[in-house]
Amino acid sequence: MKCLRKYEWVKLPRNYPNMGKGLMSYWAKLAARAAFRKGNSKYCGHVNAVSPGMWAGGIVGLKSILGIKSRDVAMQILDQLSSLGYITYSLDSATKKLTYQITDWVVKCSGAECMEGIVYATEGYGFLCLPRNITERLCGMGRTFDEADAWLDLWCHTAFEDRGNAFSFLSPIVQYGKYGAVLTLETLGQRWGWEKTKVWRFFQKHGDVFSLHRLPSSYGCLIFNTQYPTGLDIQLPTQDQIMSILTEILISGDYKYKENSENAKLNHMVAWHSAKVIVARQGQSAQLETESRVALFSPITRAYISHGWNCKNCRYCQYACPGALIGPPFFGKVRGRIRGPCIHN
Repeated sequence: MKCLRKYEWVKLPRNYPNMGKGLMSYWAKLAARAAFRKGNSKYCGHVNAVSPGMWAGGIVGLKSILGIKSRDVAMQILDQLSSLGYITYSLDSATKKLTYQITDWVVKCSGAECMEGIVYATEGYGFLCLPRNITERLCGMGRTFDEADAWLDLWCHTAFEDRGNAFSFLSPIVQYGKYGAVLTLETLGQRWGWEKTKVWRFFQKHGDVFSLHRLPSSYGCLIFNTQYPTGLDIQLPTQDQIMSILTEILISGDYKYKENSENAKLNHMVAWHSAKVIVARQGQSAQLETESRVALFSPITRAYISHGWNCKNCRYCQYACPGALIGPPFFGKVRGRIRGPCIHN
């Protein structure tokens, strides 16, 4: 299933990779063990009625879910999550019955309510639906993110095959808002309350999940989510594929947005011209598929060789040269259009 930015939720497998230590890691563990439909649960011989997003049991069960041994630490974690509005919980002092409810539970993905059969998913099976804004309250409070907070923040902003981001058709990609397809370590550091070097170390540690691809000049970087469940066999895009889309976006039209930051300029161009690039690529794919049915080959009679980056009297230079990003990037203005070093010499 596609997870476009317009959707209010994203999918997180219950057997999610290790996201590191932090409050959101404990939240994910609690959510993964909550009931996914209405029914009756059994715990230590007791039958408890539960609703979607709810769990009922005892302190021992809670410590097992969180993976900790201390009762006091477990209750402190519940207090922190409750104070931030992520859960509500109650503990009966007489019966020692503990229940918690995930307040951000996505009801639409919980399935039909059923009073029969199991109500808890098998551990490590299926996926959770997470609201995209689940980490926004941490930003609004100015809280310094823990490692797991940053991990889940990236995951919740993953988009796949969104027409506002041509790069998302290569692989699931992290995007913050309409103009946040291309990111920088500085902007992520400001969001998480981290220094740039700490952000870099984070991506070095979690590179098996979040693959960072640097773009030329001071444009920034793309972050692909390699573990996002799409139901398709999707490989990480190559540098040539990324640069091909980037070049098409840069030459797709005039740029009129006035901004000093190259990163901000590119983010606006991605938002404005991605749909145009996607349509053009889909048309080319359909044409190639039609032409591939008949094997016709024309002999090569001429060869064109590039002799450097300096261009003199080239008729192509009134437009952006498609090979501008093959070498060191340089972008100037010729006749009101963005262009780069020419390869037509």
